Amino acid sequence: MNLISSEIPGLVWAYRFLPGESRCMRIAADSSIDALMEGEGWVWLHLALSDARTPALIERIATLPQAALSTLTSHDTQAAVTISDDMVYGTLVDFERTFDAETKTIGWLHFAVTEKIIITTRLHPLRSIDRVKAAVEKNARCARPIDLFEMMVVEFQRTLISLVLELTEDLNVIEDDVYGEAGHNHQPRLAPLRRTAVRLHRHLRTLLALLRRAGTSEEDEVPPGFIDAAERLSDRLEAVDRDVFALQERARLLHEEIDSKLSSETNRHLYILSLMTAFLLPPTLVTGFFGMNTSGLPFAEGIHGTLLATFLIMISMGVAWTILKRIGIL
Repeated sequence: MNLISSEIPGLVWAYRFLPGESRCMRIAADSSIDALMEGEGWVWLHLALSDARTPALIERIATLPQAALSTLTSHDTQAAVTISDDMVYGTLVDFERTFDAETKTIGWLHFAVTEKIIITTRLHPLRSIDRVKAAVEKNARCARPIDLFEMMVVEFQRTLISLVLELTEDLNVIEDDVYGEAGHNHQPRLAPLRRTAVRLHRHLRTLLALLRRAGTSEEDEVPPGFIDAAERLSDRLEAVDRDVFALQERARLLHEEIDSKLSSETNRHLYILSLMTAFLLPPTLVTGFFGMNTSGLPFAEGIHGTLLATFLIMISMGVAWTILKRIGIL
């Protein structure tokens, strides 16, 4: 990553795609901006928003509407797809990654697509965009910038599928424990899973609606091939969204089952506590009566007073047990 270059600040990578070539050409990090924009074919420029000089660079290398510039340099956390002046720009959902691991943290990829260039920006490293980079280095199947845009969304869909499989495995383990004989409480583990599923479903529905709306645009208003790509991407994301929604429903039902088990356990504890109270209340009244220390108390004289009081306590407990048995509590 070249974040200190005086020529192309914030550059993560740049590729040139030549017509008829099966491989793309990586543009050197120390290239000048003029060399970046000159030449045949089209360019993919990926920039890091962590460099404060990136907004000024984007204004220099491309003639974009102010709205597109704002999108590329913003930190928005909402999916968007906008069509304007034969270009497409907006924000896509992705997942962040660290240097040594992939995470389930949702990240954001900002993009702008024209006939000659596609610019992408991000704040943190992202899973899908790195896979797209590896794919184009191996085999550049993108004849147009819109093909690369489609590849980005397809890689996001594949990442979603792998994430759904991971969440499904986690949910299966929790289900086995909850519905097993032990009936463990896994609410702490279930909560982040439900939160992830809900967020994924919300962002997917938003992205689907945006792609479908953009797909209804006129052919001359969008880059070539965008309408067909939007239809294919909508079908792909719709299938994944159904899986995410099913996962969300399973997590919700499992949460309700855990709540039901917790309620049953709480009711059982209250039932036991109520029985103990019912059994101990009569003896408490007896001991309270004999503990008044007033004159004329029964069994105050003689050597068997304590034994008789104990016998009276046992009788009161027996009467309480009989009453509870008669009314069906026991």
